[in-house]
This record gives sequence, structure tokens and C-alpha cells, in this order.
Amino acid sequence: MSNYHAPVRDQRFVLETVVDIAGLAALPRFAEATPDLVGAILEEAGRQAADSVAPLNRPGDEEGARLGENGVITAKGFKEAYQSYVDAGWNGLASDPAFGGQGLPFVLACAVQEDFCAANMSFSLCPMLNHGATDALAHHGSDALKALYLEKMIAGEWTSTMNLTEPNAGSDVGALKTKATPVGDGTYKINGTKIFITFGDHDMTENIIHLVLARTPDAPEGTRGISMFIVPKYRLDADGNSDAFNDVKCVSVEHKLGIHASPTCVMSFGDNDDCIGWLVGEENQGMRNMFTMMNNARINVGLQGVSIAERATQKAAAYARDRVQGNAMGMETPGPHAIIHHADVRRMLMHMRALTEASRVLTYFNAACVDRSIGEEGDDKRNAARGLAELLTPLTKAFCTDAGVEVASLGVQVHGGMGYIEETGAAQLLRDARIAPIYEGTNGIQALDLVGRKLAMDGGSHWRGLFDEMAAFAVENHHPNLLKVVEVTRETAEELLTMAQENPGALGAGAVPFLRMMALTVSGWLLTKGMEEAKARIAAGDDDPFWTDKVATVKFFACHIMQDVFSLKTAALCGDELLYAIDADRL
Repeated sequence: MSNYHAPVRDQRFVLETVVDIAGLAALPRFAEATPDLVGAILEEAGRQAADSVAPLNRPGDEEGARLGENGVITAKGFKEAYQSYVDAGWNGLASDPAFGGQGLPFVLACAVQEDFCAANMSFSLCPMLNHGATDALAHHGSDALKALYLEKMIAGEWTSTMNLTEPNAGSDVGALKTKATPVGDGTYKINGTKIFITFGDHDMTENIIHLVLARTPDAPEGTRGISMFIVPKYRLDADGNSDAFNDVKCVSVEHKLGIHASPTCVMSFGDNDDCIGWLVGEENQGMRNMFTMMNNARINVGLQGVSIAERATQKAAAYARDRVQGNAMGMETPGPHAIIHHADVRRMLMHMRALTEASRVLTYFNAACVDRSIGEEGDDKRNAARGLAELLTPLTKAFCTDAGVEVASLGVQVHGGMGYIEETGAAQLLRDARIAPIYEGTNGIQALDLVGRKLAMDGGSHWRGLFDEMAAFAVENHHPNLLKVVEVTRETAEELLTMAQENPGALGAGAVPFLRMMALTVSGWLLTKGMEEAKARIAAGDDDPFWTDKVATVKFFACHIMQDVFSLKTAALCGDELLYAIDADRL
């Protein structure tokens, strides 16, 4: 099985060239993000992910997490690896310095998270959720709750979860039934069951802090009546230390297709009517509060697609260089040849590489917009960055997770029959990747969010402004094909919105193909921006192969992948008639 090597060179290239991390560092909030520090963080995170976490990936998949008499037992080595992770300070990289965080850009934390996820997706899910929970508590919690919980959550002494889904309420969160009954002094008794709770229980920390959505008595129906509560596994004593058990436990661990070492728990709250929660924010504002966490998580889930794609590409390329089979057409020397010389294997590897790099630039750019939404000076700049970040989030989540599955599947294909054998590790990457398009809002829901909410946000100014910027870049830098792609996608958006006025069903029918159109267009623009830098380096006499490889990869993306926007337009504007042409009982 090939080893993982952090793609530090490409990560730094994207941060410097596409994201403009120097511009972020010029903002007072992120002044510590100097080039030397960024470089050191990327190198050290990549080293630790490869040396300490990647070796646990295969054994963790085989052993899995399991429920013991006293709770969930994680796979061998996970507890020690987690402690090394928090000791190195990775957990609080982008968190508030007032509570022990380092206050560095979210996009830099994403680059670090990419490495740990590529090394071991199961492991990375635990700190990923903790990052989102600390954000939600920091934005919406009372000063008292923040003082009690944030420092230890940011330090990684305690981990966190998000508890939305119930047996009767999956994506329809408004149907949840968990109850929160007030008992005085701002406390509530929590009673209910939650399912699919990632790292809902484990043995890596002394306490686990659950953010739980529940209904108070007489709350309105649907999402308007949901409140958020902080529910620790162990209550805190007067000094803020873990104390009495809080009547919350894991009652089973799901048996899953992949991410076996990440415990997916069924959680029971209040079996003995003694589970206490504390309200976060105001009653009936739970969904608004949770979206703070979910938006963070959706970018990080998109990053999982980047990570799996990177690992699958590395693994497939290494195998293709070693596997000798057949005579490759066009080779001057007689065969047999390594399969990397066969044209179709090259096609697959280039496709994998191009999709991986496209996903990375999109995710990093999205994360940097989040940074600018809080770091820019002036309301207008912050609001513009916020709108762009919200617009891009469904693209990142859906496109990048789909790319992760596609690249992992191609990785199996490159391995041939050996890819279907578990020992090579290619199959595990595909199994692990498959959950990402499903959780944190399915990719179909992301597409509906894009066309139903994000395109209309602030009168459409954010997406139209983005398309104006992409078109201007294409004209200025003489990229007629990119310009054509931008204009076709813009026209499709306008036509789709017009169609929806007469037939709302058309919006739902065209949402998924349109999201992919827009993601291909935006990532193609970002890749081309990077290519311009590479071409400038080549013109200046820099003969480093990194630059010629970058140009070749972007050209491949333009010819083989980005061109899909033209066929996707037909699907996006086809309407919903064909979807309902066959009765439901005959499908």
C-alpha cells in the first residue's frame, strides 16, 4: 500500500496565488499568518498526518469502533494519535485567541485538515465536528456558557458533536421530537433519541459536549420551534471540571459501508429522566444557531472530497508506475510496460489529478471568503465576502464530495482487479468517500439551496457580481473558451430562474446539473488564474517542472472536464416533465 505524502507544494501555491493569503495577512485579524509561519504549519501538519495518522487508516478500517460495557472503544492507536494532534495545537488553529485559539485564517486550518483527512478520514471527523461546535457556541452561547466550555473544547480536551437527526426525522429536521422541558435557572430536561451521531461517544477525551436540537413545550411546529442546547456527557462542577454523569449514552454503533473507525452512534438522552441541557441562544432559534455549525461543516465535508481525491490519486499513480502489463501504444522500447504508459490509464490519472486540483482551489477559495467575511475592514467588504462565501458553500460541499467519489472510483479502475481487493486500500477510499455526498445535507439539498436561496440572495448581486468578475478575467487574459463557459452558465442561471416563475418544479429538476455547471465554471476560473502565474514563471525562465505540470493539468481540465457545462445546460433547462412521466408505482 502506497504511503501518503502531503501535497504541500500545491497547497502553498493555491494559498499564495489563488487565495491571496498575503492579502489576508494584511488584515489586522490575521496578521500572524506570515509566509514563514504558513510554510512551517503546512510542512509540520503534513509530516504528522503522514507519520502518525496515516498508518492507522487501514488497521482502523479493519478493527473499527465498537460499543463496550462502558461506552465506545475506538480503534487501536486513535487515542494516542488524537492526543498528539491536540498537543501540536492543530485543534485551535483558527479559533478565538480569547479562549486559547491561535486566530489564524480558516483557510489555513482547512489546508491542515485536508492532510489529516487524506491520511485517515475516520480520525479526522472528530476534530472536524469540534471546530464547527466551537464556532456555534462562540457565536450564540451566553458569556457564562462560553466561559465554561470553549477553552477546553478549543484545546481539544473535550470534543463535541451535533445532534440533529432522529429516527423519524432525517433531512426534514423540522419533524424532530426530542423534548426540552424547563426546570428553572436556565436548565432543561432533555428526552429523546438521535441517530447518525458521528463520534457521539468515544474513549479519546474525558468529556463530550453535545449540541442538541430539541423542542420546548408549546413550541411552534416545524423548524420555527427548534431550540439548541448544550448537553455534556458529564456535568461540570463549580470549578468547571467534569463531574456527574448526565444520563446521555450511546446505545448502539452503526455498521457502515465505510469510515469504520469513526463511531456513528445512536444516542439516548434522558433514559432515567436525568439529562440536563442548557439553552444556547434564544428559544426557537436553534436552526439559525445550528447553521453556523453546519455551514462550517459543509465546507469541511467538501474538503473531505479533496482529501480522498488526493489520496486516491497518489495511490493510483504509484500503483500505475509499478504495475507492468501489456505493450503500450507509441512506446519506442518493447514491452511489457508499466501501465502508466497506456493512454487510457494516463487519461484516468489526469482526470483524477485535474478534479482533485479543481476541488482544492474551490474549497480554499470558499474558506478564504469566510475569513474575509470576518476580517475585512468595512461593512461593505465584509458583507460582500459573506455573500460570496454563502453562495459558494453548496458548490464546495456537493461538487467536491462528488469529485471525491468519482476520483476514488477511478482509482479502483486504475488498479484493475487488484483495486477490488481490500488489501490494496483503493476500495477503502471509495467506501469512505461515499458518505460525504450524503451527510451535512445531501448534495441534492445543496443544489436546491443554491438555486432556491443563494441565487436570489441580496437580489442576486453576489452571483452576478462573481460572473462579471470571471468574464472580465477571461477577456483580459485572452481565454475565449473560459468566457464562453462563463456566459453559458450565466445564461442558464437566468433561464432557470425565469422558468421557475411559471413552474417551480423546473427549479428542482434542474438544480443538480446547474450546481455542477456552476462549480465547473468557478473552479475552471480559479484554476486558470493559477495557470497564469505558472505561465509567467515559465516565461521568466523558471524550468521547474511544477509549472509545466500545472499548465498541462489546467488545460486537461478545460478540454476534458469543464466542457461538460454545454451538455449540462440541456439537463438544467429540461424541466420536470420527464421526471414524472412514469407513475411512481412503476418506477
